[in-house]
Formats: sequence, structure tokens, C-alpha cells
Amino acid sequence: MTSSGRDGLPPARQGVVLANEVEGYLLVQAEREQAQHEAEVLCRRLTWLTSGQVEELTRHYTEQRLGLTYQALQATADRAKRLRGEYEARYAALRRTLLKRHAVWACFLFACSITASAGGHLLGR
Repeated sequence: MTSSGRDGLPPARQGVVLANEVEGYLLVQAEREQAQHEAEVLCRRLTWLTSGQVEELTRHYTEQRLGLTYQALQATADRAKRLRGEYEARYAALRRTLLKRHAVWACFLFACSITASAGGHLLGR
């Protein structure tokens, strides 16, 4: 039973995708538990709140905290994507430069060997 996001992938890759999904789910649950714990600690300090207010404050705090966490993670993921693009472009440029240098040196060595061979041939006459 695979989701549509994993269809068509090789089995090994499907396992990686599934593991990433499970890890993401577990991270969200841990963050939710941490946010709820922080809200409960806050509410314990606010002794005048009614139980309904405690529930509402806990819910609002948890939602706010999860939203901020999502924004921070999204910003990090976006930055990572931009950096990856920059690094890939730089790598491609360096690779092209290296290839050009190798081609120049190969032509230079080829010309030197032709010159040496021709010179040797002319001196041998």
C-alpha cells in the first residue's frame, strides 16, 4: 500500500521516502508535545484562569508555536534549496573551467609531441 507520492519509484527509494515521512510525522508530534507542555507550564503560572480558558490558551499557544516552527523550517528549507542551486551552478562553472584547462593542456602536449616527433624525424635525415 503506497501513496501516490511514492508510486513509480524503485523499492529502495520508496523506503527512503517512507522513512522521511515517518520522521517528519514524529518530529511534528514531538514539537506538538513540547508546545503543549510549555502552554501547560504557562497556564500553571496563571492561576486565575478557568479550565476553559486554560484549554483555549493551550490550544492557541500550540497552534501559534507550530505555525512559527513551520515557518522557520520552511525558511530553512528554502535557504537550503537556494544554496544548493548556487553550489551546483558554481560546481558546473568550475567543472567547465577544469575541462577547458585539460583540453588546452592536452592540445599543448599533443603539439609538443608532434613538434618533437617532426624535429626528430628531420634530424634523423
